[in-house]
Parts: sequence; C-alpha cells; structure tokens
Amino acid sequence: MRTELSRRLGIEHALFGFSPFPAVAAAVTRAGGLGVLGAVRYRAPAELAADLDWMQAHTGGLPWGLDVVMPATRVEGVTEADVEAMIPATHRRFVHDTLAEHGVPELAAGEAGGWRITGWLDEVARSQLDVAFDYPFALLANALGSPPADVIGRAHAHGALVAALAGSARHAVRHAEAGVDIVVAQGYEAGGHTGEIATMVLTPEVVRAVGPLPVLAAGGIGSGEQIAAGLALGAQGVWLGSVWLTTTEAGPLSPALTAKLLAAGSGDTVRSRALTGKPARQLRTAWTDAWDDPAGPGPLPMPLQGLLVADALSRIQKYEVTPLLGTPVGQIVGRMDSVRGVQEVFDELTAGFERAADRIARIAGRDG
Repeated sequence: MRTELSRRLGIEHALFGFSPFPAVAAAVTRAGGLGVLGAVRYRAPAELAADLDWMQAHTGGLPWGLDVVMPATRVEGVTEADVEAMIPATHRRFVHDTLAEHGVPELAAGEAGGWRITGWLDEVARSQLDVAFDYPFALLANALGSPPADVIGRAHAHGALVAALAGSARHAVRHAEAGVDIVVAQGYEAGGHTGEIATMVLTPEVVRAVGPLPVLAAGGIGSGEQIAAGLALGAQGVWLGSVWLTTTEAGPLSPALTAKLLAAGSGDTVRSRALTGKPARQLRTAWTDAWDDPAGPGPLPMPLQGLLVADALSRIQKYEVTPLLGTPVGQIVGRMDSVRGVQEVFDELTAGFERAADRIARIAGRDG
C-alpha cells in the first residue's frame, strides 16, 4: 500500500491510524503505518509530555503524528473559566437529573474528571502545541479543519506536514487555500465529528476539488478491501480511527465499554451533538437519547457542551454505568467483533488489500 504520500513520509503503508491511546498509535507506526495520537483529552501539558516521551521511546525512530482540535480563528483573552460561566443553569440541572436517574455516583472530593475535553479552546490547544514542538512528530492534524496560519507555518518550520479533516469539497478547498498539505475526506460513516456526505461520494469529490494535493479517505473503513476502494477513488492513503478501539493496546477502555463495542452492529451508532455540541457519531446510549429528546434542553454549541458534560462523562466511565456508557465510534463498529492486537488487525488489513488488488487485476485481465 505504497503511494507518493507514503514514500514522502517514509512509511511502508499509506495507512494513518488515529487513536487517543499512545500504545495504539505507537503500534500502528511500528506496523508500518503512521500512528497519530489524539491530544484532545489531555488536561495538562505535563500529561501530554509524558505520553509524547513514551511515544518517542516506543516508535523506534519511525514517523508518527499528533492530532489537535483547535479553531481556525484565534479568540484572544478567553479562558476556560470564562466559557464555563456561559453555561445555563438549566443545562447543569439537566445533567444532574440525568445522572441521578441512573444512579451515577459523584466523584470523590477534589477528584477531577479524567477525560475533560477542552482541546478546542484555543489556549488549551496552543499549550499542547508548545509541548509537542519539542518532539519530532511528522504530521500535525486538526480535527476542526485547517489550523490557524501561524500554526501551519510553525509546523512546516518544524519539518512536519499538516492535515485537516473535511466533510465536503467546499471545506477541502478552504483547507487547501489555507496551506495544509493533506486533506482527510471524512465521510458520514466515521466516528467523531462528521458532515452529511458518505465516504464513497465524498472522497472523489475532494480529490477532484483539491488535486494534486494528497487526500486521505476516512469513514467506514475497516477492511483491506475498503482501503483498496479508497485508493481506487483517488486517495493517497486512508485514515482509520474506530477500528483500533477494540485492540488489546486500547487498554484504558473499560471492560464494559469494550463489551458494548463488540456487541454493537453498524446501526447502533447515532450522529449526535450530545458530546461536544457539534454533530459527532458515537454509540447510541441512554445519554445520547436524553440529549436528543425534544423534551430536553438540547445540547449547547461548542465548546460549551463539551465543558458541561466533561465531569459527567468521567463519572459514567469511572463507574461503568452501562446504559449511559458510550464513545465516539463509526459505523464500522459492526465489524469489530473480537479483541486483537494492532499488528494482527494491520496484517488483516494488508492481506485484504492484496486480495482486492489481485481481484481487480484479474477483472482487468492483468493476471499474468
């Protein structure tokens, strides 16, 4: 699975594996792809630095990347406390009542939530980047689109390529004009923030709109045959995230959540604003149902919703309250029916790609 982009980055396979877990990202890199560590969950720069130290020590000098979440427009002088103060009391009461209905215990006194998703605040993302630029990452990706111009310039000076996720050709063109090096065409099927267009339609549209800029296909990809389809549509690689959630290296996931992922079918996800305030595909749970219920107050816009629910989600995860327990995941969850190591998943992906390539060669009459 070698393309012009994979050769440029010095990786064996044009497969980019996103994960919030350093052990997963490092394993993807060691397997021959490019592991990308998601930084949005880190509460403090020191926590991120510790995991980047670990990444550097466990990737054998091979290239890896970092994914941040930051707005393209910088807002000066706005702190997390300023944003917190904007959250209405009615929404705080709704969170309290929903947790009480399901008997979710409180956190211990002084205990902060471990998955506080604040990375889309400019000050938080920039503090993460100040740490990250001390490390030799090869790729900087931004899940909210193209990073601010000064961040793109800083990444290029660092010797890193910059990638931005896009849910439409219009978004992709804006990213290209902003100076990014790679556009990730993320379809409707993907986990996390998505647009309205499916991967099969979106990928060739983005390729046509921004070519010759390299494009990665993303969303609903979990087999080698689907990788082959993405490359056939003009992509120079694929971006996979959900498929790694049920690997052995994704150990921080609770057993209860892993069991829910293994049991889920492709129809058991929902695109909801309950997590961040922007539409994000995730497991459908009693939590998403509560927020999507017209009788409720409805989610707040980003970043208010993420700050509002952060501690609540930490409580749900810590105490494994199964009806409420969920995670961002794509429709490919229906294929995730066993726990395996990253290398085993990677080997299956490359084998499936070879089968698909051989099949197309036979159809094209090029079987030797």
